[in-house]
Amino acid sequence: MRLCVVGVGYVGLVTGACLSEVGNEVICIDKDQDKIARLCEGKIPIFEPGLSEIIDRNLRSMRLRFTTDLRRGISQSQVIFLAVGTPAAADGSSDLSCVDAVVVEMGRLLTEYRVIVMKSTVPVGTQARITQTLHSLTGASFDYVANPEFLKEGGAVEDFMRPDRVIIGTTSPRAKEIMTDLYAPFMRKSNRMLFMDPVSAEMTKYAANTMLATRISFMNEIALLCEHVGADVELVRRGLGSDPRIGSAFLFPGIGFGGSCFPKDIASLIHTGRMRGVPMSIAEAVLQVNAHARERFADRIKQYFSGRQDDVTLAVWGLAFKANTDDVRESPALHCVKKFLLWNMNVKAYDPEAGQAAGAVLDGQIQLCRNAYETLDGCDALVVLTDWQEFRMPDFEAVRNRLGKPVIFDGRNLYDQTRVKQAGLEYYSIGRLPVCNAGSE
Repeated sequence: MRLCVVGVGYVGLVTGACLSEVGNEVICIDKDQDKIARLCEGKIPIFEPGLSEIIDRNLRSMRLRFTTDLRRGISQSQVIFLAVGTPAAADGSSDLSCVDAVVVEMGRLLTEYRVIVMKSTVPVGTQARITQTLHSLTGASFDYVANPEFLKEGGAVEDFMRPDRVIIGTTSPRAKEIMTDLYAPFMRKSNRMLFMDPVSAEMTKYAANTMLATRISFMNEIALLCEHVGADVELVRRGLGSDPRIGSAFLFPGIGFGGSCFPKDIASLIHTGRMRGVPMSIAEAVLQVNAHARERFADRIKQYFSGRQDDVTLAVWGLAFKANTDDVRESPALHCVKKFLLWNMNVKAYDPEAGQAAGAVLDGQIQLCRNAYETLDGCDALVVLTDWQEFRMPDFEAVRNRLGKPVIFDGRNLYDQTRVKQAGLEYYSIGRLPVCNAGSE
């Protein structure tokens, strides 16, 4: 099948690459000429495990192409995916200016039937808005399909190639048949396509992300209570997750969620409810608890060094909002680092992939290191902020010996308290009593 993907950000790039991987001819379009030029050379602007290999393979086979020419993409494709950015506006709504601009340009170029697939996360009701715009600009027939993405950063390729569900929002039998054929290669073991109307498909995306974020915030609130009553949140989490009605996913306490999806999508859902007189009280509480989780963790470190923050240097492990990505958008790790800098603390940091992006955001205010252990030298504490695999089994003896003071603040509950104590380290985590050794402050 001949396809076009408009927008080669995170979602568009993964979508185009994975669709080409199963034999489709895909043209990816973006107005950023420098980005397109780099992609044509196989230079990938994001870190996503497995993505560069797929892009390289399909560039060589000529199944995947990159261009700035929208006319070419529309004229040569049966299905047009829209994957342009929808950033959050100041009031929490989604900024659809990029979507509107592409739709207007596309409407002027459409001359024959096309299926237009919305892959961007857009507010509920966008289907009517886009359909009306296109009808005002072209006499060509088209079908609109809401096809929300459910890609986890760090696992997006796997999610696309082996999806747990694919939601197709359309009332058109013709579009339904085309989309069924398009996703058939990803359904060989079982059919996980769900068909519904476009409005319900749009709502499903927001409901799913808000539910996942709710589980995270709920667990962080439980963790806070555990600290006050002397319970161990890790034991509580296991007991809770063992209930098959609940399950264990997204029940890990920590410094909260971030990234480009959860915060923005929850804010948009709240805004949609507000505009229709339906308060989204739970969603609002989720954001409040999330903000509190990262503030509380940073404040704990400030209080530990109370009165001498100016003389403190922290070793920070992790800057990305989660492991397996270089994305620092809405990163709780970066939020904590900004707090440390505000309190005049010095920061040495290491992240396997996000160091350059974080350094740019922080305008060079931190010292970036080449590996995790290099950060420890001359530092007064280790602060773990992202749960990268390489941080999970450190040499605790080396950590103790290289730190000026043997103390760890673990924002991801990565470590077994007994092992840390045996290594002679002071240890503070989330929702568990601290491990304090003789001679500690």
